[in-house]
Amino acid sequence: MELGRVGIWSGQLGRMPATAVREAIGAIEALGFGTVWYPESVTKEAMSQAALLLAASREMVVASGIANIWARDPAAMINGARTLADAFPGRFLLGIGVSHAPNVARRGHDYRRPLAAMRAYLDDMDNAPYFGPQPSGPPEIVLAALGPRMLRLAAERTRGAHPYFVPPEHTSFARAELGPDPLLAPEQAVVLSSDPVTARGIARDHARGYLALDNYRNNLGRLGWSDADLSGGGSDALIDAVIAWGDVAAIQARVAAQLAAGADHVCVQVLNGPPDQFPLAELGRLAGALLEL
Repeated sequence: MELGRVGIWSGQLGRMPATAVREAIGAIEALGFGTVWYPESVTKEAMSQAALLLAASREMVVASGIANIWARDPAAMINGARTLADAFPGRFLLGIGVSHAPNVARRGHDYRRPLAAMRAYLDDMDNAPYFGPQPSGPPEIVLAALGPRMLRLAAERTRGAHPYFVPPEHTSFARAELGPDPLLAPEQAVVLSSDPVTARGIARDHARGYLALDNYRNNLGRLGWSDADLSGGGSDALIDAVIAWGDVAAIQARVAAQLAAGADHVCVQVLNGPPDQFPLAELGRLAGALLEL
């Protein structure tokens, strides 16, 4: 499975009707991007969304970023991945994660001992029975991982890690924890605008919800960011560190910094525009610069 050095991460695809999703995926693939990542939150269910994206593309790798382990039992998760791997060989990457306490509570579960929960979930996936047609190879899996113990589990049990909402400094830290071989595929949010007020406004609207979640706050705290930086939607310094903004050259430089810090593949999330419309014009302006990295 070849992901390429730069892929696309999109939450907008979960808010768009299927006809619009098909058009967007065709356009993304036509620009030359070989991988698209999508989340699972309170929009489309992860496995059915993967099937839609895979069917709408010709050769593109589709990756869940992430499928929530509390949304389905381990057998359902791995057997869904096996089904997709059989139907679309070498094109589905299963990213799974423990999610966040408020999201887990909404599903009626208790968010306790997330590392132990993930380890047990991986064990149960390994042991899940399956009587359908076996794919040509086992499904490839990555973990949503931020802290050192989850990163090490990703290295031990899966192809690698998919950190989210992280600056290049975290990528260096993650590479040291993973070792040289596992896949490291951080998400990098970007705003294509050189106006500081406009760009930081878009970035802060995006960041505010994540900064209310303990996992992200704790992760940034480990990197040295203070409570003051993490409050009120984030200080300008924090926003600038986590979310790249500026012209095409500035966005290219940040993605290059992620690669230089140890990323194998960077998942670029373009924040311009409404949450239910894919920012195709901005991506078209970025494509040449990103794909030459």
